[in-house]
Amino acid sequence: MAHVDLGQDEQVYLGIHGLIRYRPETGRPLLALNEALLRGPHPLTPGERELIAAYVSGRNECRFCQGAHSAFAAVQLDEGMTLVDQVHADLDNAPISGKLRALLHIAGAVQVSGREVTPELVEAARTEGATDLEVHDTVLIAAAYCMFNRYVDGLGTLVPDDQEWYLGPAGRVATQGYLPVLDR
Repeated sequence: MAHVDLGQDEQVYLGIHGLIRYRPETGRPLLALNEALLRGPHPLTPGERELIAAYVSGRNECRFCQGAHSAFAAVQLDEGMTLVDQVHADLDNAPISGKLRALLHIAGAVQVSGREVTPELVEAARTEGATDLEVHDTVLIAAAYCMFNRYVDGLGTLVPDDQEWYLGPAGRVATQGYLPVLDR
């Protein structure tokens, strides 16, 4: 049971879903931020941006967000869950572009502290072809996911134990986005 009474069936509204329904006046802006960061027009694909969210969530040990965004990334990346698992296990040897690897290093630095993002990390990303927009949004995605992870874990929401559970929402997010969550 969550640390606050969400007033609904927590088995149905696991993780952040119950929190969004509990406070739709704060949930809707959080979903809109997520939609803009992870699905809006951007040089990085939605799958790559989901991978950033999954990577930060994994580093924060947020089981719900790591599971969800790993699945969301997997359904939108050609290499699927195999690639996502490789990134989680060994970023430096995962078969991804140098640009994405450099951006994930920036995201990992943000997860520790915003002050850990050094000029050297940014220059390494630029050397690999990252634009200012990609650097900016990587930092913002990482910072947002630190907040989302702490929100979900800080209120003790229920988390599915079965990774397969996340694949159902993954297909919906890939095709419909995040905003319809409140309408379900």
